Amino acid sequence: MRVIAHDGEHEIDIQRSLFRCTVARVADVDEASAMIARVRKAGPDATHHCVALRIGDPDTGALTARSNDDGEPSGTAGVPMLEVLTRRDLTDVVAVVSRWFGGTKLGAGGLVRAYSAALSATLDIVGELRRVRHRAMLVAVPHDRAGRLEHDLRHSPYRLRDVDYASDVTFTVAVPTAEVDSFAAWLAEHSGAGVEAVDAGPVDLYLP
Repeated sequence: MRVIAHDGEHEIDIQRSLFRCTVARVADVDEASAMIARVRKAGPDATHHCVALRIGDPDTGALTARSNDDGEPSGTAGVPMLEVLTRRDLTDVVAVVSRWFGGTKLGAGGLVRAYSAALSATLDIVGELRRVRHRAMLVAVPHDRAGRLEHDLRHSPYRLRDVDYASDVTFTVAVPTAEVDSFAAWLAEHSGAGVEAVDAGPVDLYLP
């Protein structure tokens, strides 16, 4: 799944109408609704606040997609915005384009182009990342074995996320879901017998 690299905002002016696009990465519909409410509150004098969102579940593959024209002619604002998000295969994103009417009517085609352009330009600015599902694997070893294993992990294909020093040293390693068995084989080779990884659950990484 692809996501925006960071939240952002961008404005374009078309025939004296101002189109301000705000995009944010969100985890669920509640977060999206809260973001939309913040944008509306920040621009109470805007003529329209048009919305598109796509939120995906990496476990089930289910996708929630919604749009709202907020008073613009049907299909001229939220729908083309959603089409932009769909073409880019973006998820976990909500976009709001706020319009301040400048006195010149753009027509249906002009509105579609304006709302699409505002969102596309903003997405180009904020950039994109890949959302990749991993498993958080916990590996605990005695202190006298930790140094070598940490060195090997840092030079491995796997991502060392955390090191916790307690009675043992516990490493948290992010392993792609499809590579859990390969990691077990790698761990056996580099740590010797008696060291096993404990699956602590899913974790998403955002990668270039």
